[in-house]
Amino acid sequence: MPHENVFVSNHIHVEGPIPGPYSLLTVASAAHRADGTLVSTFTVNLRELPGATIHPIALRSWRGRADDWLTTRRAPRPPAAATSAYVRWVDALPDAAVFVADPEAQDHVFLYWYVQRFAGHWPFVATSTDPQVRDTLPDATVCPLPGCRDGVTHTARESAELLRP
Repeated sequence: MPHENVFVSNHIHVEGPIPGPYSLLTVASAAHRADGTLVSTFTVNLRELPGATIHPIALRSWRGRADDWLTTRRAPRPPAAATSAYVRWVDALPDAAVFVADPEAQDHVFLYWYVQRFAGHWPFVATSTDPQVRDTLPDATVCPLPGCRDGVTHTARESAELLRP
């Protein structure tokens, strides 16, 4: 049987432009096959990093999205526990995982920093920016889960846009 990748699209909510001084608040991920079939989803809210602050631009943005902010604060987990759970989820996927993200978005920077800091290893075999991977990306993915909103739906929609040729 040929090797097949699972494409993991990610969406995050953050408190600023870079990890460390600013916190990652939410991770929502959807794993898909190349044909767009949903394999699994993952969502977790994280507690703020000790000593981290909120960037003034992020604060203005969150003030206009109070409901979204409250969603990120529901049952937040410590960063180490949340990140370890994310890595376990990726590691448990049925095939090699490819990280899918817009290279100009913060998703890769924040997730890479958190995963390296709290889990100690990057669980992906490649990223969507790798030239040999780009040609194998699915055309579109849509979240088929009834009532899925928050990050999972957003992630699936972002994936559809990002992966469109």
